[in-house]
Amino acid sequence: MTILAGLDIGGTKCAVLIGKLVNDNIDVIERVQFPTPNTPDESIQRMTDTLDKLVEKHGVEEVSAIGVSCGGPLNSRKGVIISPPNLPGWDNIEIVKILEQKYNIPVALQNDANAGAMAEWRWGAGKGTENMIFLTFGTGMGAGLILNGQLYSGTNDLAGEVGHIRLAEDGPVGFGKAGSFEGFCSGGGIARLATDLAKKALAEGKSPMFCPTVDQLDAITTKKVGEAAQAGDELALEVFSIVGFRLGRGLALLVDILNPEKIVIGSIYGRQKDILEPLVLKELEKEAIDLSLSVCEVTPAGLGEKIGDLASFSIALLALEK
Repeated sequence: MTILAGLDIGGTKCAVLIGKLVNDNIDVIERVQFPTPNTPDESIQRMTDTLDKLVEKHGVEEVSAIGVSCGGPLNSRKGVIISPPNLPGWDNIEIVKILEQKYNIPVALQNDANAGAMAEWRWGAGKGTENMIFLTFGTGMGAGLILNGQLYSGTNDLAGEVGHIRLAEDGPVGFGKAGSFEGFCSGGGIARLATDLAKKALAEGKSPMFCPTVDQLDAITTKKVGEAAQAGDELALEVFSIVGFRLGRGLALLVDILNPEKIVIGSIYGRQKDILEPLVLKELEKEAIDLSLSVCEVTPAGLGEKIGDLASFSIALLALEK
């Protein structure tokens, strides 16, 4: 029996998982989550202690490989985490070497977008494709690229940073750039866009459902805007009409350049698909090469809330294949 371990390192929380591989599918045995400790040393110690306890608790004789999913930048070839902005103090941490020396088994590291792409490709909406793009569309906007049946990470692991593309001269700030793909199409960007529009509406004497008074401007979230849009709030629908238009424009670039079979979009797209999909497809049909678009399907992520768990296991499988 093949037992895999996954470590998911985030800015606010970490998760440690073990699972068994059954007919190319993963059966999660147990998952333990805890707030990310203050230092890399503390975090790694907590994760390895947790993994050891899970192995003992479930009577696991041997773990075959470990997959580590973490925000970038990182060097997947050398197994080094390089100062991610959401992980202060994680400067050039040789996480793969540390884990390989402790456990003497294969270990692999990938950024969270690549890990999500691998999970969707192996078990989710991208299963069976040769060329697939996975877009996170959550807190940020990143992409994982499966090209010619393989993960493509670029020369120094920066392939897929689509959030940095400028879609307009002005707009919400994302990835340090106003009017960027991430500025228009991410949780943070949508909240900023909604805040700007709500300020104008309130000044005109209107009361948007997601922000009826000025003192609630700082409490605007994408979730609140989404709920208001689903309830038919005019301003919330205007926010998502802008998001859908820009998302369509961004996808048209990806379709024209990479000619994928599928574009799989996570998080926010699935929750707001009924509003976003018509807007996205309309813009895609207007902007993308007809022949390229004719072979490409745009779809929400298939794994839903399980994607975070399965992402690190997909990287453990990469470690086994090294």
